[in-house]
Amino acid sequence: MARFLRPLLRGTTYTRFLHLWVPDAAFSVWMFVQPGMPWVFALMLVPVGLIPAVRVGEGVQARLLLTPGEAEPGISVEPARTWRDRLRTVLWLQIRLALGAVAAMATVWLPILAYSMASAAVGHVPVDAPFVKDLPPHWSYALLVPVPLVVLYGVVVGLGELATAVARRLLGPSAAERLAALEERTEQLLERNRIARELHDSIGHALTVAVVQAGAARAAGSPEFTDRALEAIEETGRAALEDLERVLGVLRESGQPVSSRPTLVDADRLLESARASGAKVDAEVTGPLDTLPGPVSREGYRILQEALTNVLRHAGAVPARVRVEVADGALTLEVRNALPDGRGGSGRGSGLRGIRERAALLGGRARTGPDGGDWQVRVELPMG
Repeated sequence: MARFLRPLLRGTTYTRFLHLWVPDAAFSVWMFVQPGMPWVFALMLVPVGLIPAVRVGEGVQARLLLTPGEAEPGISVEPARTWRDRLRTVLWLQIRLALGAVAAMATVWLPILAYSMASAAVGHVPVDAPFVKDLPPHWSYALLVPVPLVVLYGVVVGLGELATAVARRLLGPSAAERLAALEERTEQLLERNRIARELHDSIGHALTVAVVQAGAARAAGSPEFTDRALEAIEETGRAALEDLERVLGVLRESGQPVSSRPTLVDADRLLESARASGAKVDAEVTGPLDTLPGPVSREGYRILQEALTNVLRHAGAVPARVRVEVADGALTLEVRNALPDGRGGSGRGSGLRGIRERAALLGGRARTGPDGGDWQVRVELPMG
């Protein structure tokens, strides 16, 4: 019994009932103007449904009244972009009008029928009572009084469920809208992946520099070297905080592009940071870096940052050769360093994987691994 009465305790039942009554209110006004011509009102809804913006209004109403509070209602609030969507809107308006008429009739006549039966049970039959006006009064009609009310309950709940199902079918996202939503979701996932790489590269570089500098300062035991190490740690930490603030800005305001992210024009900052950490970096930069497209220049900066971080993390203060070249419509990045004690690397770290992912997203290629006694990171990115 409690399960049967549960819909009466849900606000959705009453908002759906209100949704069913809305078109009937307009229909009632029309019947005062043109009584006896209800079909004209239905025909008038056809050109109305062909207006693209009408689909937006119907979608908003359906979401607010048929599916209140649902995170994924399956109802579109976009204007009709194709004739198929417009025809679906027309069909929805016709069905909504029909369901509203049934709901209005049920909510008016079923309570009247229950009252008439109760009156007949006590010996008085209203002259205009439907169904019972020609029957003699009898106490047994009292047993039938709940029947119209139960039917009314079933009509209200059932029509609300039916209207919701039809709305999801006819006002649901079209194939184009579903494709757009899928593309948006893909972009969100790519953005999350990019943010993860940003944090890994920037914060990982700063922590690596801090660890290397602190260890070198403790081993050196020189106040002058300690001062230089602390200065390098401070500068690297400040740069990492700026990067972190930019990434958090993306998370807080996802609609804003991160146009202020560092590019290869700022590569000197990376090189100086690596040199301050004890690495002997020999850099060669050729070609106009300022002509690189924004995405290529920003991702190139992160690739170079990760490559230098790997040098400091895995090889220590060893000589490293950096080559940055812009030529023939492509950007070439190469970082080589000697392998300490002849050791090789696995090439399976998350940083190297991030380098390969960045290159692949831009249509380029990356090679990481031992090469002629050195560890090499070589990336080629197309500019177009």
